[in-house]
Amino acid sequence: MSSSPQAPVAVPDLLDALRADLTAARYTVEHVEDLLGVVAAGALDRGEALPALRATDPAAPGGDDPAAVLTRCFVLGAPVRATALAAALPTVGVAGARRLGLVDVAGADDADAVRGRVDLRPYAATDGAGDAAWWVASDLGELATGGALRTDHVLGVGGASVTLAQATVRDPRARVLDLGTGCGVQALHASRHATHVVATDLSVRALAFARFTTALAGLGPDRVELRAGSMLEPVAGDTFDLVVSNPPFVITPRRADVPAYDYRDGGRAGDDLVRDLVTGVGAVLAPGGVAQLLANWEVRAGEEWHERIGAWVDASGLDAWVVQRDEQDPAQYAETWIRDGGTTPADRDAWSTRYGAWLDDLASRDVASVGFGIVTLRRPVAGVPTLRRLESQTGPVRQPLGPVLAAALAAHDAVTGLTDDALAGLRLTVAPDVTEERYLEPGASDPRVVLLRQGGGLGRTVQAGTALAAFVGACDGELTAGQIVGALGALLDVPAADVAADVLPTVRGLLTDGLLTLP
Repeated sequence: MSSSPQAPVAVPDLLDALRADLTAARYTVEHVEDLLGVVAAGALDRGEALPALRATDPAAPGGDDPAAVLTRCFVLGAPVRATALAAALPTVGVAGARRLGLVDVAGADDADAVRGRVDLRPYAATDGAGDAAWWVASDLGELATGGALRTDHVLGVGGASVTLAQATVRDPRARVLDLGTGCGVQALHASRHATHVVATDLSVRALAFARFTTALAGLGPDRVELRAGSMLEPVAGDTFDLVVSNPPFVITPRRADVPAYDYRDGGRAGDDLVRDLVTGVGAVLAPGGVAQLLANWEVRAGEEWHERIGAWVDASGLDAWVVQRDEQDPAQYAETWIRDGGTTPADRDAWSTRYGAWLDDLASRDVASVGFGIVTLRRPVAGVPTLRRLESQTGPVRQPLGPVLAAALAAHDAVTGLTDDALAGLRLTVAPDVTEERYLEPGASDPRVVLLRQGGGLGRTVQAGTALAAFVGACDGELTAGQIVGALGALLDVPAADVAADVLPTVRGLLTDGLLTLP
């Protein structure tokens, strides 16, 4: 294999000039999508470059727009005229872009053609802190290079990165750790609500890209500190108020004929890396500190999906909330990650070899399926853990989830400390995104089924009995919970204590899940 492509170099003065040029070029997600059009932008999202190449052709309408030139060079990996790039980047210039490691001469036959050496694209996202926009540098992907990924490939912003960013709690934090930073996208998000961010990675190339990305965002080492090393080793002895991690969690056969990619493979057998992170991250959490990570875990034959990950969170000694978002059988899992590395069934020998290796590896540990999800852990401020929640939510969710998870943690703490008498004295209200559905047989006056549906967050649906439905319907902040219970007892001709015993435990869950809100 040839030597690795050089990572970009963060030269402060040139980065200032580049930032000014990218801003002036309106090199934003919105403007690029407008230039490409709906069809080309949609095709690009599906990994098809041809419509975007046509839309950014110099002869096409808008093809000379600076953002079109930048997209063609740095996203599509196509050669562009040096004069066109100079016009798109008038301050940093082509020479400055070369010094930054962004471009090189496209070929010996045409000295006026240059080609992007890295993927540099606009990134816009909404997290719990609001809307944000940056530029992110990473290695060019398969779409631009036309070949399989290198094993030291530095990944850009992918679906997993966005999932984690949107699920992260975003209340102000003093110190945040981005463990396995890659190109630095989680560090960018963390910088918006943290005083200081430490970003770590085992890959020296990844740290170079993260340094470039964060410096381009105007974040110096006083705001984002980069450290090299594996997993928790670079931060041993430190503590953080928030840890975010999209770790190399992919379960990969340990065989010479199966490539291991730095960005996804941690070099451990099975799901050992995730186990060790879940059970060990508490060592770097300050009291009240939260850790959020994406993870795969094996589900062994004869076990429920939550047993293995549940044992790890029990061993962690932390509050824990695991939301499983997907579960794949061994064949599905193998296909997903073989394709992710750029191998397709068209390469029959490599596909068959790697497919068999994955199936053999998972079968050797009696793995029936592999779960994927979001793991949220928290060190109690004092005392023992009070939260252990493992649930499977594989349907659509309303993003960003971070505020939902933060509110649920706060509600759990509030509800855990409430006695039934204290709960009875509160005036509760129904959350504004909750609706009620009633199902009746034709001609019937009373519904057979009443459902409470949550429009936001995890989109929960709760089946409510007569008393609970009536209780929730009366929660408008005027009456206390105890007064509503008393009125229901009189209406249903049952003791109020029986109504309370029936309703209040479920009310606690509705408060934690956000269907009801505390005053």
